[in-house]
Order: sequence, then C-alpha cells, then structure tokens
Amino acid sequence: MKKGLGVFAGFIVVVALFLGLSCMVVTGENEYKLVRQFGKIDHVESEAGLSFKLPFIQTVDSLPKYIQIYDLAPSDVITRDKKTMITNSYVLWQITDPIKFAQTLNGSIGNAENRINTVVYNSIKNIISSLSQEEVISGRDGELTAAILKNMGNTFDQYGIKVLTVETKQLDLPADNKTAVYERMISERENIAATYTAEGTSEAQIIKNTTDKEVSIMISEAEKQAEILKAEGEAEYMKILSDAYADESKTDFYSFVRSLDAVKASITGDNKTVILSEDSPIAQIFNGQ
Repeated sequence: MKKGLGVFAGFIVVVALFLGLSCMVVTGENEYKLVRQFGKIDHVESEAGLSFKLPFIQTVDSLPKYIQIYDLAPSDVITRDKKTMITNSYVLWQITDPIKFAQTLNGSIGNAENRINTVVYNSIKNIISSLSQEEVISGRDGELTAAILKNMGNTFDQYGIKVLTVETKQLDLPADNKTAVYERMISERENIAATYTAEGTSEAQIIKNTTDKEVSIMISEAEKQAEILKAEGEAEYMKILSDAYADESKTDFYSFVRSLDAVKASITGDNKTVILSEDSPIAQIFNGQ
C-alpha cells in the first residue's frame, strides 16, 4: 500500500514538474518570443527574462532580434551609357516588427532573404542604370549606398524588416573591356592635366608680361626724373654763372675757373704742353697782372 502511494506521489511530482516547465517562456537578450494560441499570435515577448504561457494551448516560436547580414550574389548591371559592370554587395538588416514578419513572411528567414535579394538588386540596377560608367567608378564613398536606400524607400516596412545599409564589396568591370576602359580613363585624365598645364603656362606668361610692362614703366619714369633733375642742375649752374658774371667782384674769379676748365679739357694724350696767349686770364695771373 505504501509502495503504491510512493509511486503515485512520484508521478504527481513528475507531472507537476512537466506542467511547470511547459508553462515557462525564457526570452533571450537578442530574440523575440511569439506566443501562439491555436495557431494565431497571441502576444510577443520582446524583453529578456522569464514569462509564462498556458500549457498545451499556447506554443512559442523564436525570431532573432540581432542585426543580420545577407550577401547578394555577384550580378551584371548596365550603366546609362550601356556599359556592363559587375556588382557584389551585402545587406545589413533587422526584424523590427515580429508580428508583421510572421504574418507576411511566415516567420521565415529564408523568405525574408529572398525578398531582400529581389528588392535590393532591383534598386542597385535602377541606380546604376541612371549613372554613366565613369560616374559609377569615380563616385564617392557612401553616395551609391544613400541612393540605393532612397530608391527602396519604405518597401520593407510591410514585412516588419528594416534594411540598415547596402554596401558594395566590389564594383568591377568585365574582364573583356576592363583594359580598354582604364586606358580611356587614363587618357582623359592626361588631357585634363595637359589643359591645366596650358592654362598655368598662359597665366604665367600674362603675369610675366604684366611685370615686364610695369618694370619698363618704372625705368622710363626713373629716366624721365633723372633728365628733369639733370636739366634743373644745368639750369641752376647757368644761373650761378650768370649771377657770378653779373657781380663785378666775382667776374675775374669765375673767368679764371672757366679758363682752367678749358685748359683741362684741351689736354689729351701724352702732350701736356699748354700755350697761353698774353690776354689769357691764366697768363695774366702768372705775369702778375
């Protein structure tokens, strides 16, 4: 009798333990718990911790809350100028509304990635087809991503998904025309450099011509000023002589000085002999007159 009661008590404990465990819902830090009742979503547990559900009546599904990465397969796209390019991109995305995600995509990560692949590829194709090949190659970092995100708009809101970014790992040319494109781009860059060089040379010549003209004007002005000063000096000299000859007390002295200047100017070469007439002011001084 006691043995039967012990077995029954053990059975009750096992059943109670099983029921207790089946009632508990443990939600992790980076996950959603969808609690379903008869197949329909009753509520979502989004905070980490322990909660409870009805045993046997309610079931639980898990969905990731963390950021996920999806790699798109490399694909060909056509630029505005009808050139082929190969894109290789990846997407960072996250579930933001688990109820919409479960209702529209059946809670399937695979279904979500298929939808992401289609929408993102079409957006990449639309953006690149609006650009020339050179614009795509020389585009700044971030511009292509911003354009793709803008093109997608709010497409993923209906799926409870948020696409955080679309990054291009590689944007390349087909092997058959890569060399030709690079050579053309090099040629264009060389032409641009030659244009800048020619413009710089022309500007330098203009500056040189302007400088030469300014220097010529300055020299001309200096020569003009020198001539003016020279003329003024000669005029002052003539005035002094005129004043001297007008003053009888200084006439003899200045006459003597001018005679000496005349004699000095007449002496050239090795001949130092000077013949003076008797009425010369110098001869008169030597004769004591």
